[in-house]
Amino acid sequence: MGVFYRWFGRPLLKFQDSERAHLRSLKMLRLFSNNPLTRSALKLTYKPRKSIPVEVFGNVYSHPFGLAAGMDKNAIALRGWEATGLSFIEIGGVTQHRQDGNPKPRMFRADSTQALVNRMGFNNEGSEQISENLAKHFSKYGAPNVPLWVNLGKSKITPLEDAHEDYGATMRALWKFTDVFVVNVSSPNTPNLRELQNDEGLIRILEKCHTVNSELALGGEGKPILVKVAPDLTDQQLEHVVNTARSSGASGIVLSNTTLVRPDSTSSKEEKIFAEQGGLSGRPLLNRSTEMIRIVSKMTNGEWPIVGVGGVMSAEDAWAKIVAGASLVQAYSGFVFEGPSLTKAVVHGIHKHLNAQGYSMLVDAIGTESESC
Repeated sequence: MGVFYRWFGRPLLKFQDSERAHLRSLKMLRLFSNNPLTRSALKLTYKPRKSIPVEVFGNVYSHPFGLAAGMDKNAIALRGWEATGLSFIEIGGVTQHRQDGNPKPRMFRADSTQALVNRMGFNNEGSEQISENLAKHFSKYGAPNVPLWVNLGKSKITPLEDAHEDYGATMRALWKFTDVFVVNVSSPNTPNLRELQNDEGLIRILEKCHTVNSELALGGEGKPILVKVAPDLTDQQLEHVVNTARSSGASGIVLSNTTLVRPDSTSSKEEKIFAEQGGLSGRPLLNRSTEMIRIVSKMTNGEWPIVGVGGVMSAEDAWAKIVAGASLVQAYSGFVFEGPSLTKAVVHGIHKHLNAQGYSMLVDAIGTESESC
């Protein structure tokens, strides 16, 4: 099926607007996963046959590979992602207020470089509507059988000085449905959002989220709160953000968001795409994202969980992030360019790497490259 997608599915995408193709794919996945016969076919075709359990953030994941934020902002295809074998699903970014996002067109594909440029602008239905959507889904189908993560973003209309209230309101609205929250302070498509990676802004947001967590947990275990940062930070800035986030009680970090840096163009068409404003994801982000994982793993002695995302197109890409220090790995652009068979390819490939290196569990491999440096 991976070959079928590369030969037929991916060429068809070239004739469609990127955002429309994305929405059509989501709707098809939801349709197929809601029918018992086609849902079984999805599982048979795409679900990995190997189990690589890893315990992190209070859950046991069947393997380390999950869906990154941005692919299913409004949680419309949860059953589909689960059926195709992902071990966790991250929805969003979700903002307190409903947003249409930036003017279209706002998503662009560079096929030969396997890169995407987007300036979506946190388009989503807003925390209250998504809460209602999840309530209906949980009532009809039950909770997903894999952990559900929510990526928290700031509404464009909310001033930076009130950002913590915006994040807290969204967290409160979605708390009962969520296993892990990711505080996104690094999207390049909301004006000045990246300023919240600085001490004062990040500390205020995490303090507010911890307050909501404590209130809703009623003395029990709160939900893990992660921080997602930009790849355009210098190494020194990255270390500073890590120290701030850890001291403020964040449970881990996601490395990394999209970049404003552009690779060399291979054609005039790609040069035009790379000239578009917005964040770039895909293969060109692979090395920087992996290097950031290596830096954070080394400075925290592997004691602070890292989620690796950026440029994962194969099992080798995912394995590079794991041995650099990532406990979990996510993909977004990889599904655009490689299709749904990516999950099985990545999981089976990681399993082969573990056997080849003589590791009995994934935890034995995490950060081994950093340890040997």
